[in-house]
Amino acid sequence: MTEAEPLRAAMIEAAERQLASSSDHEIATRAVCEAVGVSQPVLYRLFGDKRGLLDAVADHGYERYAALKAAQERTGDPVADLHAGWDGHMAFAQANPALYQLMFTPRPWSHSTARDRVTDLLEAALTRCAAAGALKLEPRTAARLILAANIGTALDHIARPALFADPALSHRMRDAVFSHVLTEPPARQDADPLRAAALRLRAQLQLGGAEALEPVETALLQRWLERIARP
Repeated sequence: MTEAEPLRAAMIEAAERQLASSSDHEIATRAVCEAVGVSQPVLYRLFGDKRGLLDAVADHGYERYAALKAAQERTGDPVADLHAGWDGHMAFAQANPALYQLMFTPRPWSHSTARDRVTDLLEAALTRCAAAGALKLEPRTAARLILAANIGTALDHIARPALFADPALSHRMRDAVFSHVLTEPPARQDADPLRAAALRLRAQLQLGGAEALEPVETALLQRWLERIARP
């Protein structure tokens, strides 16, 4: 840890407190500096400018979000975990409205990586669904669709809480987008999910082939699947 890191962390926390207490969800750099007892040139040295400070607050928000996700119980049912993840996302937004807006409202000048990193977390959860045979789409595409719906619902709730206070509205949106990206996983008696998936794919290739592959590529894939599926 460098000598500047504790000061940097203190300024980020001061900015987040000011953001949360502000009626317009704005911060004043002078007030942030006064809260930690430094001059404004220190802020410019550590963050570049106000935009850099806001980016740092947004990225710090991601760290809090990721910690909550890590603490979420992970079950043997990835689809159930995905449902719980949607609700956890909504809960984070409701508990941290100003920070959430900073993290997820588009800012053309922003260099924050918070939204991209949240997408990565969701993609990892969807990869578990895909491995269970419960995903219709490629995980990255599914993650973008789900996150867009989740963020839109959360931002509407923050902006107009009286209209979006009913959790059923969030669940209707969740169910609508999930029905587009998820499918019922096949009944699985096999103790080895990778072997079961290889068996399914090998059978599908034998029935219909794959237009995207050359014959020699199909033969190689069949050979690999045969080895994976071998008892």
